[in-house]
Amino acid sequence: MGKPINPTPKDYVSRICDALHVSILFLSIYLIVTISVDTFRNLSFLNQGNYMTIQLWICFFFMFDFWLEFVLSPRKWRYLKTHFIFFLVSIPYLNIITYMNVDFSPQAGYFLRFIPLVRSGYALAIVVGWFTRNRASSLLVSYLAMLLATVYFSSLIFFVLEHTVNPLVEQYTDALWWAFMDVTTVGSNIYAVTATGKILSVVLAALGMMMFPIFTVYVTNLVQQTAQHKSEE
Repeated sequence: MGKPINPTPKDYVSRICDALHVSILFLSIYLIVTISVDTFRNLSFLNQGNYMTIQLWICFFFMFDFWLEFVLSPRKWRYLKTHFIFFLVSIPYLNIITYMNVDFSPQAGYFLRFIPLVRSGYALAIVVGWFTRNRASSLLVSYLAMLLATVYFSSLIFFVLEHTVNPLVEQYTDALWWAFMDVTTVGSNIYAVTATGKILSVVLAALGMMMFPIFTVYVTNLVQQTAQHKSEE
């Protein structure tokens, strides 16, 4: 029997980063559930001290993860250049604005709640990579997951912004239908009235069109792998 392989310092660093990524993913899911419940129940999160406190600590954890990975990274300058956006989205903007007593609209505050969730996209891509066999599959699954997340978040924002001014948006299912139809570039009978809603329409349509090249790459990769296996047999 061979000697057991002792973990190297690099292995320990990798395990720490993996644990942090999983934690970020679960904390992000908690924020998503909280935002969804508040939206469906039409609750004002600014009046919920517990939510603001929890979001503050979650943002602090995201910032701690950024600095810890920066310290552990062997190429710190490269890490800073490629990951600094994650530090920016981890800043608790809502808490800072509320503490400074800055007046802002409920719609703007609602939009700010989604900023920390950008940090979860990177963690999601890494976790998905653990369960996929090759890079093409990892890319496709990661993109699909983030595309569905974008559709869902867009539908929540669209519902909050439009349901009071748009007679076509009476309930959340209308906003969800609009989002899915828009991302497929098919379109629906529901159209945006607010400026933000119109921007979201363009963003969703663009993401939908980006999906086709990625799907083509994935299918091409599968065909090449199948042909290679047959030639080897």
